[in-house]
Amino acid sequence: MDRRDFIKSSAIGAGALALSGCHREEQTEQKGTANIIKAKKVTLKLATSWPAHFPIMGTRVDTFAKRCSELSGGTLEIKVYPNNILVPALEVFDATSAAQIDAFHSGVYYWKGKNPAFSIFGGMPLGFTSEEMITWFKFGGGYELWRELYGKFNLYPLIGGTTGPQMGGWFKKEINSLSDLQGLKMRIPGLGGEVMQRLGVNPVLLPSGEIYTALERGTIDASEWVGPALDSLMGFAKVAPYYYTGWHEPGSILELTFNKTRWEKLSPQHQAIITAASEEMTSNMLQEFRYENAKAFQQLPDTLQIKTFPKEVIDAAKKALNQVLLEESQKSEDFKRVLESYTAFEKLNKPWDDISTKNFLEIRG
Repeated sequence: MDRRDFIKSSAIGAGALALSGCHREEQTEQKGTANIIKAKKVTLKLATSWPAHFPIMGTRVDTFAKRCSELSGGTLEIKVYPNNILVPALEVFDATSAAQIDAFHSGVYYWKGKNPAFSIFGGMPLGFTSEEMITWFKFGGGYELWRELYGKFNLYPLIGGTTGPQMGGWFKKEINSLSDLQGLKMRIPGLGGEVMQRLGVNPVLLPSGEIYTALERGTIDASEWVGPALDSLMGFAKVAPYYYTGWHEPGSILELTFNKTRWEKLSPQHQAIITAASEEMTSNMLQEFRYENAKAFQQLPDTLQIKTFPKEVIDAAKKALNQVLLEESQKSEDFKRVLESYTAFEKLNKPWDDISTKNFLEIRG
């Protein structure tokens, strides 16, 4: 065979192999598509703790459900029900545990009465940012502990978004010292609420739809919620002229939690789709919160006074937090285990975070 025949023969052979490879790939793609199309359709009922299409937190759940349908070729339908349609806002945990519904979207800190350790999964006062929380969950052992403890309630949790740093709350009167907190009735959940209780505050747990009315009527004297974007929509500036910067929720985690028995019956394909869509939702929610808060902050009324808590209050809050963590660890082995995991990641992360992020922000100014 001369050189020209060899080149010609080789070219034909290579072309045949390429076509063969393309054909096999096409068959594989067709087979994969067929598997999606032929998969048994599954419908899940998901209840939230938010009103219908509530901005960012609620609408991101709507988008999550749509993405699950798109990614599954329509074989996975998640029907989203706002609060009080299937179950009340703060009863979604129990309803999902009992398999009355398949899943829920809410805030983890609402369930500290079930197990005090759950408060840590929702975020720590003066603790991790959203990025740090997610890193701890995915790489520092947080997810394993969360799923172990939720498993006792027949639940399987996923991170379902995060708010980024939250503001410290709306107050009807200015806080100039610790004495101004004595007897104050404030809507504040989780560990932040326990810390404030140590400072003389009476913490109150209220769902979102009841906060404004309680603040307006004087049932409560103050309330934290999220940040400028959602707080402005709630109208808090009309009834509380002092808006304080945050410390209690630097990176709150929202949850997308499924009935564990129901989750385990889902196909691996549908489980993977839900997991991927939940991670997409978490990333998009954090970015949307940053953008919308930045815009809303520029539009706050000029009459509103933005304040930082006095050093006396913050110092007392740090001391009270340490007391709460110590006491809860002594009472609950679960709390102690989760706190040890959280603290281990904090010790690993802080030196690098100080020399990188903190140092850069100080340089940027």
